Amino acid sequence: MRFTEIGQQLRAYRLESGLRAEEIAARLGVSRAALYRYEKGEVIKLDTIKRLAELLKISPLSLLGIGVEYYNRPVGYLERIRQVEETADQVLMVSGPLCYLTTTDAYDQAMAAVFEEAAETAGSDRNAARVAAEQVLGILAARKRMYGMRRPGIIAMVPVGRLRMLLELGIAPSLPVSERTRRMCREVAAGEVAQIATLMETEPMGLQFGLVQAADLNGGFEILRARDRATLAMNPFAPDASPFGAPGVAMITAADEAIAAHQRVAETQWREATKGATAAAEVRRLIEAAKLR
Repeated sequence: MRFTEIGQQLRAYRLESGLRAEEIAARLGVSRAALYRYEKGEVIKLDTIKRLAELLKISPLSLLGIGVEYYNRPVGYLERIRQVEETADQVLMVSGPLCYLTTTDAYDQAMAAVFEEAAETAGSDRNAARVAAEQVLGILAARKRMYGMRRPGIIAMVPVGRLRMLLELGIAPSLPVSERTRRMCREVAAGEVAQIATLMETEPMGLQFGLVQAADLNGGFEILRARDRATLAMNPFAPDASPFGAPGVAMITAADEAIAAHQRVAETQWREATKGATAAAEVRRLIEAAKLR
């Protein structure tokens, strides 16, 4: 068994469960320090794995990294993706509209402001909403730091329809915020779309963006490739989704047949996508059209 990977999945599922480390440790009959050691990759007995799986309401096979991993909350999924990105050499992303790893600092600052304002509307759940927001923002920041250090290659395909919607509604469209903040969200969205146009035009090493002209895709996915494995992630949670109330089920698997099927879809989309200066010009036209509305 790969205890480091078991520990990583244990941390992701702990965040997914919403239980504090102290609660899990107490129910398991171990110290909090011992639980953290398990998460860091210390040898863990099979019986303990079974008890943890029962406590977290998952299959022991999921904790062992066999089969499909399911996540119902953004925080658990994002933590697991952060872990996979630590060793990924290439990220193949289909459906956008943004590739979080290449967004600007303005995006992160806007998200912090939006999450804080939305938490104020959560009533008695305000503190829980703030905790969830802090967890998500912390994981996103860690992902971006890791990307800055490792610079895996990224191939991203962005549908035209999703860019139009992003420009119209702004980032975090599902969160309740003031009109002033909503205007800020649209301004930040326009800046991020302009950044995509620049990346398409300049084509920096290791970054490739394609504009998908076909009708919007049925769900987004990523294929993350490391030296010894590939991972497929299917995610209903955008980085700007509500960290404390977004419904959905995210899935992660290393099954060869699932990766091969999605790879074929990605290759078809990439062949048909508009790229380079032509794509950049079209994206800039979308920005100008949005200004006129």
